[in-house]
Amino acid sequence: MNTFKLAVVSAGTSDPSSTRLLADRTAERAAALAAGHGHTVTVSVIDLREIAADVSAALVSQLVTPKLQQAITALGEADGIIAAAPVYKAGPSGLFTSFFGVLDNDLLIAKPVVLAATAGTARHALVADDAMRPMFAYLRAMTVPTSLFAAPEDWSDPALARRIDRAARELVLLMESGFARQIKDEAWESYQHEFGSAGGTELSIDLNTDLMRLAAGGSAG
Repeated sequence: MNTFKLAVVSAGTSDPSSTRLLADRTAERAAALAAGHGHTVTVSVIDLREIAADVSAALVSQLVTPKLQQAITALGEADGIIAAAPVYKAGPSGLFTSFFGVLDNDLLIAKPVVLAATAGTARHALVADDAMRPMFAYLRAMTVPTSLFAAPEDWSDPALARRIDRAARELVLLMESGFARQIKDEAWESYQHEFGSAGGTELSIDLNTDLMRLAAGGSAG
């Protein structure tokens, strides 16, 4: 039996929030599927509306408040992530993109992620794949093949439950595979890192590079 840590990131701003509901349903299904395999899932929720001011401060001043650091730590320790955003003006909300924009590029390497979006109309059904998936590719996360989207009419459609089941199953199987852990153990050095990245854990510096020699007043080569 393994215990997996699942982080749920919800950018919904209303209460109750359809975005949070979609994320919670996916997390509950993932936990149930994992339990069927003999595993336990602990869920931590990052409700972005509660740290919106902290995200804004980090954007303009690079100041990481304790609340924001707590969210970053939860993502760094997570075995899997569910990232859910409401759609505004044909894209994920600014709060959602700003939060992931302040994270360092190493934090989510190889972590499995379910992408989920909600909107008031089905016209935005491709936002998760067209707008969200490229951002997580840049962060080098492992997004699951099935993305989730819910407009008002979808909540009563059995097809949504089937997609939630499929996305949750993909997430559980990726967590069980230990892929992210194996990448960190066997291939971490092959990625480009910055000092202090990966949630502050990347503290080694290769001084024997052209850039570092130039910074120290030497010459390249």
